[in-house]
Amino acid sequence: MILSPSMLSADFSILGEQVEEAERAGAQWLHIDVMDGIFVPNISFGACVYKCIREKSKLFFDVHLMITKPERYIEDFISAGADMITFHVEATEDVQKCIDLIHSKGKKAGVALNPETPVHAVVPYADKADMLLVMSVHPGYGGQKYIEEVNPKISELRRLCGEDFLIEVDGGIKQSNIKAVVDCGANVIVAGSAVFNDDITGSVKGLLGAL
Repeated sequence: MILSPSMLSADFSILGEQVEEAERAGAQWLHIDVMDGIFVPNISFGACVYKCIREKSKLFFDVHLMITKPERYIEDFISAGADMITFHVEATEDVQKCIDLIHSKGKKAGVALNPETPVHAVVPYADKADMLLVMSVHPGYGGQKYIEEVNPKISELRRLCGEDFLIEVDGGIKQSNIKAVVDCGANVIVAGSAVFNDDITGSVKGLLGAL
């Protein structure tokens, strides 16, 4: 199982220090949420923010684009240091074009779906993308409660995609429910406030130890 702490919940005044602590504690990826104020109501940050910490971190940069027409900015985010770009199936008219563009730059491609979006919307891309991301909250806001109705979707994707395929789940995951999410079939877990809090090291170890 891969733990991908969400940078959105970090203290940006000491961002580098907090990312380094999460890495030392055992996190393997860094989840980077990019919001445009159009696809989701909020605005987060652009590529220049995580570019600043790219040289200081060996973490796999897991960049989640919650933006309309992601194909416009994919190259910019890759240039800033992304290892994987995940975009929403609901946000583009040409999913395959986005996947191909990401792969042409030598990076991994993920496709995300919102809680209300049916599994069949992403199944055609399961053999083309490197990862599928199931949103377990409504995108655009931190601190939401996990939507348990997505669990059958996670299980269905695991059944369809096979044992080793990357299935990421994002939203509302903490020590008390991480095992249930993994048991459904997730093998990449995004956690925001459950990691970036007053005890980052203890939180990372607690999440990994809850499995």
